[in-house]
Amino acid sequence: MQMAFRVASSPVVRRSNISLLSLPAYLTTKFSSSSKFLPNPNPSLLNQNGPRYSIRAISGTTVAPNKDINEEKSPENWKIKMLYDGECPLCMREVDMLRERNKSYGTIKFLDISSDEYRPEENEGLDYETVMGRIHAILSDGTVVTDVEVFRRLYEAVGLGWVYAITKYEPIATIADTVYGVWAKYRLQVTGRPSLEEVLKARRKKVGSTMSL
Repeated sequence: MQMAFRVASSPVVRRSNISLLSLPAYLTTKFSSSSKFLPNPNPSLLNQNGPRYSIRAISGTTVAPNKDINEEKSPENWKIKMLYDGECPLCMREVDMLRERNKSYGTIKFLDISSDEYRPEENEGLDYETVMGRIHAILSDGTVVTDVEVFRRLYEAVGLGWVYAITKYEPIATIADTVYGVWAKYRLQVTGRPSLEEVLKARRKKVGSTMSL
């Protein structure tokens, strides 16, 4: 009878060992009464949720951020510098779109004319009042472009030249510039901002206080 019992129980023991070996180490430590899977276990390494050292390994790990392959390229290779009004909400929608596209091209350098760092002497002498009146851009060779031509060249720089391609030809070119001129004249009022005179006055006051510091 004892021999029969050994034979009958032997497969059960083997199956039990196989299933234990297939479990993660912390489960075999927690649920096995034997210490064969974790020699000389140290109670201080265990807590109610499992071994403490596994949690330390996770919390102490620092994951290096993945470098975005579409990260905006250095402006050193720019072909056109866009002078934009960073305080114009409608303008910023287009700027944000172009900036996103530019991550794959690196051909546009963006310069906020409302920034305290804007300097006319570094931008072909274009003062704040001039660039607030209508949109301007500067090509890498120093050529200044205005109005719809700015948009056409910007879109060309990020692979969207087809959008404004038709504005190269008359009479579309003249019509497009006329329509843009109306928008430029009233864009401050349309976006709920003070008149250009008030904006310029606030700018002078701001620049004067900055220079006095």
